[in-house]
Amino acid sequence: MNRFSAVIAGAFAWLAASSQTPANYSSLYTGLPVEVAQVTPVTFPDRSASIISHGATGDAVTLNTAAIQGCIDSLATLGGGTVEIPSGVWLTGPLELRSNICLHLAPTAILYFSPDKSLYDDGPRSRFKPCITARNCTNIGITGRGLIDGNGVQWRPVKRGKVSPTEWSRFKDMGGVERNEGSMWYPWQLRSGYPDLAPTPEKQEGRRNDLFRVFDCSGILLKDVTFQNSPKFHVHPFNSENIIIDGITVRCPWNAQNGDAIDLSDCHRCLITGATVDAGDDGICLKSGSAKKGTEINGVHDVLIQDCVVYAAHGGFVIGSEDICGIERVVCRDCRFSGTETGLRFKSAISRGGVTRDIYITRVMMSDIIHSAVTFECTYNLANANIKPGEVDQSKPYNIPEFTDIHISDIVCRGCKTGVSASGIKGFNCVHDIEISNSTFVYTREATAIDPATTSLNFSDVNFVADRKQ
Repeated sequence: MNRFSAVIAGAFAWLAASSQTPANYSSLYTGLPVEVAQVTPVTFPDRSASIISHGATGDAVTLNTAAIQGCIDSLATLGGGTVEIPSGVWLTGPLELRSNICLHLAPTAILYFSPDKSLYDDGPRSRFKPCITARNCTNIGITGRGLIDGNGVQWRPVKRGKVSPTEWSRFKDMGGVERNEGSMWYPWQLRSGYPDLAPTPEKQEGRRNDLFRVFDCSGILLKDVTFQNSPKFHVHPFNSENIIIDGITVRCPWNAQNGDAIDLSDCHRCLITGATVDAGDDGICLKSGSAKKGTEINGVHDVLIQDCVVYAAHGGFVIGSEDICGIERVVCRDCRFSGTETGLRFKSAISRGGVTRDIYITRVMMSDIIHSAVTFECTYNLANANIKPGEVDQSKPYNIPEFTDIHISDIVCRGCKTGVSASGIKGFNCVHDIEISNSTFVYTREATAIDPATTSLNFSDVNFVADRKQ
């Protein structure tokens, strides 16, 4: 052990002996307007090991993938426990969690993912390896007040219209190539010299990975950690259940391409509380794709979102664009959105749709919303599906979106172009039985933009106030 590692090991020796007491979240489920199945505490064996003991060095130079993964694997063979990541900048490649393993980051720890794309190459698959992943695991966690950085600037394309001339020059200084008559920059053939792994920059961009992406897991705890600068999505569980996301921060530039913050895809029994989001795409988002074979967890059920703050994002709270297997029994309350493009966003389309119902949203405070405070859209990205709404053959089994039994109340929004916008699909009952009550929207352009021929919204005690001074 070198002197640097010895100092760190001594300074954080107390972490190795520490045990984490599971929080009891049952009190958060009181006073709900619909019964939502509760999460249960995620616990780990009272056993720990420091990555330093496996040869890791937090000097921002040494590649620690083998050391960190070795610590995870050796602790897993003993039945699990806590992998301690102490103070330092820990350069690493992709990591895979095991059952009953929790990564715990010290407040001054940075887990920094390498810009070397070859580390994430997993053969001829459609996507690169996620920075952190797990499959078919029970009880996995990431806790502590440290920071996890996906080094996404090495992966993400950049739209010229979304950055200043100074920022554009900084990207070009990295190398890369411009496409579409200079309107898009790709991190391709960078001056860093790391190899590219696809025949074109566009194809490499299509394989971008997520920062935290897990599959078919039960019992996930993410607490207090900061996730930032993902190559693509930040926190992205798939077909998993009993998920607790408590007090995390997710951040990336507002213009980060596909920089979703928290996406739950086909997940059951989920709690998101105290999260802070400042991201480049959807803020807190629920999705449901096509049914997956070999899993009982399809669709999104039983979700409580509470006491969260969203700054930059395409939407503060978002459902879609996929909701094929259905989304239901969701409560979102006591949140703040400031500076998002839209506030509450429901989006889907033919071929992406299913039934979204039993959704209750209350006491959401908004300010400086760029477009609509509340919006329903049923023709999202239809151009890519080569389907025109007016040409749908109703005898064929398309996946048609249906938003119904949605209750929005006690919303206050100061500053939006449009208070409420909604449009469905001609010939289909896509948006109906939507209730908006006891709310105030201060708008700059129009109170509502609602298509009465394709939607049915009910307003009760809703105050629309024009602010023409902006």
